[in-house]
Amino acid sequence: MDCYVLISRLAKQIREKRKNRGLTQANLAQLAGLTRQKIIAVEKGSTSIGVIAYARVLGALDCELAVIPAAMPTLEELGGLFE
Repeated sequence: MDCYVLISRLAKQIREKRKNRGLTQANLAQLAGLTRQKIIAVEKGSTSIGVIAYARVLGALDCELAVIPAAMPTLEELGGLFE
């Protein structure tokens, strides 16, 4: 499984969880102790963001990572690799 697909999935799940909780990026940034720009980068799936930033965001959303078998990437996810 390509690491970019996995990071993209995580970013999408974080964005969806934030929106479902009714939080703005600024709200989440304050809860996580990060800047809004860092939240934007996390939600874009930036590979330059450290694991600690993802962990702080997940903690602020009362979530955690779970290791599960990977699902095959969708055509949409594969298309994103070539952008």
